[in-house]
Amino acid sequence: MKEKNLPHDIQSKSVEELTDLANNIIENLESKNNLDNSIEDYQMLIKLNVLIERKFQKNSKKITEITKEKIKQILKKDNGKKIK
Repeated sequence: MKEKNLPHDIQSKSVEELTDLANNIIENLESKNNLDNSIEDYQMLIKLNVLIERKFQKNSKKITEITKEKIKQILKKDNGKKIK
């Protein structure tokens, strides 16, 4: 599933907003008695899931990079203040 299949306004939403949207679709599907006409909802749910995973991985990678940089800065400061 490519992100190109999703409208731009959905792609620009945060992970939290996408999760809320997915939860709304799930609640809608759970309330239906006849799921025969729900293929589009399921497909949208799968696309949202893929997008949420990608955004989560991207955010996680960014947090890891920021954390590593902060650790490097702290270690540089500590090395400059050697205990005598």
